[in-house]
Amino acid sequence: MPTSPAPAFAALAGVRVLSLALNLPGPAALLRCRAMGATCVKLEPPQGDPMAHYNRIAYAALHEGVGIETADLKTEAGQAQLHRALAETDVLLSSFRPSALAKLGLDWETLHARHPALSQVAIVGAPGARAEEPGHDLTYMAESGLVTGTELPPTLYADMGGALLASEAVLQATLRARAEPGTGVYLEVALNAAADWLALPRTWGLTQPQGAVGGAHAGYRVYACADGRVAVAALEPHFAARLCEAAGVASRDMMATGTHEALAAWLRTRTRAELESMAAERDVPLLTLTA
Repeated sequence: MPTSPAPAFAALAGVRVLSLALNLPGPAALLRCRAMGATCVKLEPPQGDPMAHYNRIAYAALHEGVGIETADLKTEAGQAQLHRALAETDVLLSSFRPSALAKLGLDWETLHARHPALSQVAIVGAPGARAEEPGHDLTYMAESGLVTGTELPPTLYADMGGALLASEAVLQATLRARAEPGTGVYLEVALNAAADWLALPRTWGLTQPQGAVGGAHAGYRVYACADGRVAVAALEPHFAARLCEAAGVASRDMMATGTHEALAAWLRTRTRAELESMAAERDVPLLTLTA
C-alpha cells in the first residue's frame, strides 16, 4: 500500500490537494496524491465519511498522512472554513453530483470566479448529461460488460480505476498550473469511463472465452491440482513448451482441446509443492492456490 513518505522524486511535492470526496474513489485518489508528495487535506461532514463506519480498516489505510477536518458545508461557518482552505489549495477533489455542487456554490463557474488559480478534479459516475444518474462500482462494471453470472467481482475495479484516473487528473492540473501560473482548470473523471478503460482487453477479445488469455490457451488457465489450484501463465511459446515437457504432453498446440485435457489430467495428480518445485526448476510462471 503506497502510504509511506514521499520518495526522493515526488511529482506533486509542494502541491496542496483539498478533498471533499467520500467513500472509496476520492480517498483512494487522495492516497495516490499523497504517495506522490502532495499535501492532502480532507473536509468531512459532521457525520463523517460512511467508510469510517462500515470498514474502519480501509478508512484508516486510505487516510494515512491526510489532514482531516470537519465542516458542515450547508452552514455559513462551514462555507467560510471551506473557502479559507481553498484560498491555500491548488487542486480541489470532489465527488458530488453537479446539482449538489451547485447548491453548495461549488459549480465550476462560481468556484473559478472566486478562486481563479484553483483547479478542480470532479469525480462523477458518468460523464456530461449522465453525471446526475445514480450508480456505484457494480453498475458501472456491469455496463462495461465486466459482470458475468451472479457473482460479485472480486474487487471494486471501477472505483479504484477511477481513483487512478483522478490522481492522473491532479497531475494534469498541476502541469497546467506550472505552465500557466494563476489559471485553474476543471477536469472531470467518470467512473464508468474507468470501467470502460479496464474493459478494453475484453472488448478486443483478449479475455473472451475464445481469447488467448480468456481460457482458450491451455497454458493460461486456472486448473485443479491434487491439493488446491494452480494459476498457470505459460503463455509464451518457450514457457508453454517447458510446461508440456514437464507434463509429458506431446502436442504443442496450446489452443487444442486435447492439450487442455492432457494438462488438466496431469495437474490434478500433482501437489502444490510438486508444481512449485517444477516451476522453479524449469522456469515456468505459475502460482499455486489453496482450494
